[in-house]
Amino acid sequence: MKNIKIKVSFSIIVLFCFSLILEAQYQPKNISPSEIKKANEWVSKTYNSLSQDEKLGQLFIVALYTNKDEAHINGVRNIVVNEKIGGLILMQDDAAREINLVNEFQKKSKIPLMIGMDAEWGLFQRIAAAHKFPWAMTLGAIQDKSLISEMSAKIAEDAKRMGINWDFAPVVDVNTNPNNPIIGNRSFGSEVPNVISSALAYSNGLQDNNILAAIKHFPGHGDTDQDSHLDLPVISHSLKRLNEIEIAPFKALMDKGIGGVMVAHLYVPALEKTKGIPASISKNIITGILKDQLGYKGLIITDALNMGAVANKFKAGELDAMAFAAGNDIMLFSQDVSTGKKLIQQAIDKGEISKNRVEESVKKILLTKYYLGLNQYEPRNPENINQDLNNASHSAIVQKMYSNALTLIKDDKKMLPLNCKETYYYVPLEEAPYQTFIDQLNLNSTVIVKKPSEISTVPANSKVIVGFHKDNSTAYKPYKISSESKKILADLAKNQNVILNVFGSPYALRDVDISKISTVLVSYENNDDSMIATAKAFGGQTKIWGKLPVLVNENLKAGMGLELNPSARIDLSTKIKTVIE
Repeated sequence: MKNIKIKVSFSIIVLFCFSLILEAQYQPKNISPSEIKKANEWVSKTYNSLSQDEKLGQLFIVALYTNKDEAHINGVRNIVVNEKIGGLILMQDDAAREINLVNEFQKKSKIPLMIGMDAEWGLFQRIAAAHKFPWAMTLGAIQDKSLISEMSAKIAEDAKRMGINWDFAPVVDVNTNPNNPIIGNRSFGSEVPNVISSALAYSNGLQDNNILAAIKHFPGHGDTDQDSHLDLPVISHSLKRLNEIEIAPFKALMDKGIGGVMVAHLYVPALEKTKGIPASISKNIITGILKDQLGYKGLIITDALNMGAVANKFKAGELDAMAFAAGNDIMLFSQDVSTGKKLIQQAIDKGEISKNRVEESVKKILLTKYYLGLNQYEPRNPENINQDLNNASHSAIVQKMYSNALTLIKDDKKMLPLNCKETYYYVPLEEAPYQTFIDQLNLNSTVIVKKPSEISTVPANSKVIVGFHKDNSTAYKPYKISSESKKILADLAKNQNVILNVFGSPYALRDVDISKISTVLVSYENNDDSMIATAKAFGGQTKIWGKLPVLVNENLKAGMGLELNPSARIDLSTKIKTVIE
């Protein structure tokens, strides 16, 4: 009797696990059983209509640049027509031309192309005319995660406008290394639960609006000090640590319907014993762990195959075949589709790759294309695209994100919000513009700008705002504060009441002494939207309630942040003329 109970329980567990696996493949929200049946019928019919060469073509995505010459465009055109590829990744930089080319290529394709883009912080990541959304680290400070979904829904809207159906985002790497040269601002933070909740919110905002997400970079790129675009990083942690930190977000999100997982170019000895084999071509990691152990059934895609970590070590085409043999469904940024297809077919003919692998991957790709509506592709209109990607609706939602991310580390003398009846001094430090912030502050307060060389002219016991304005042009700019700026801050703290505002990464505070600073606020980024949002908070117009998303140092831990509600003591109707010296 006892054995029977055990068997029944085991059956229930197996059934439960199987149901989770079924849910791992992306499906539109509230899809009906009849629509699922239609999808499967379309997949079967379409798959059976394809030649073997056409089936193999579905496994490849190549890059399309509009800032390169006509030879590049014609090269992509020939690959689309001759190799029957499955998709494109849009790179820089002309949105209208990209739309026209995608329309052309879709028309030439028997099976509609999957169109992807790295749009972690919106289409601005590749299209300079688009509006920039906050980096993941900024979003990680936000406590109301539904706001992240609201933001990514807007990104989904922009993607649809462009004819994009796959956003290669979000990054779910847990950034435990402040010196990480490539993840950093792209990570939601150093704490696993926050990364999971933020990433899920971001993914839901995309997929609830019919744009596929891809969590990346499996099995976790957060603790590296090398850039995989240049060389092969090594993650030397134990299996226990990997499961608790690096792999944990992927595990947590596997059963949440996330449509894709991107595999990193990392060497992880605890998971792959063969020295120098990146995760992206490791059968042990992709098939053994991601597919078999974790049971992931969605699309598995390599990181870009032109990156130095793999491109410098393996021949193009051969690399594609190795990636497919390892368990990837899609080879991203392929450098030699024709050779890759030939070598995959040769491996199948030799029995090195099972015959059903192509069917498995291609049917997953086709099913996803159907669910994304690609079975009924409609051309996009390039007219007014730049205006559609950058307007007041974008500014409004972006400023809302920055406002909710603002993190008040300390406010010992209750100096926030500013008192419009008092005079403040402003000392801008570091290398980036700050004028928007000053202009906004002076709408409701009197703020006198002082250059670092003029701080001796500030009367003692004044209220001095110090701004660390870091370069916001890319996510990869150094966050460190110069020794000169740290000295000026220390000098001011001796006989002034200082409010320190960091328009940059919270890591900027790693080696800054704030013990004698009354008030410290982190704004995370330095751009017009961030500065406007910060100025409103300074004026008491908005609530401050963000939390540090990363461990900065032993005194500034993840999760720190004071809550400050708008104050009635500020007379916002008072407008004082700008004073600048």
